[in-house]
Amino acid sequence: MTAMELDRAWALHAQVAVRPEPFGALLYHFGTRGLTFLKDRRLLTVVQSLAHEPTARAACLAAGVGEAELPRYGRALAALAQSSMIVGKA
Repeated sequence: MTAMELDRAWALHAQVAVRPEPFGALLYHFGTRGLTFLKDRRLLTVVQSLAHEPTARAACLAAGVGEAELPRYGRALAALAQSSMIVGKA
């Protein structure tokens, strides 16, 4: 999986519900009926803040993700984009 473009604006898909769990969260897409497990609480924070930050990079940094960790989070966000859990903002 390649990393996504972190300097672009992203948001949670309008048809995705987030259910926080002790291990992270469950994301359910009502349109595709897809279910995704987030096993990282910081990734949950990133996903939830995408709508309020100008870029995915800004959301990562606001969640406390360090520069060295950005490639790993970029790959995780790319997987979420590929499954339509997050979408690019215009």
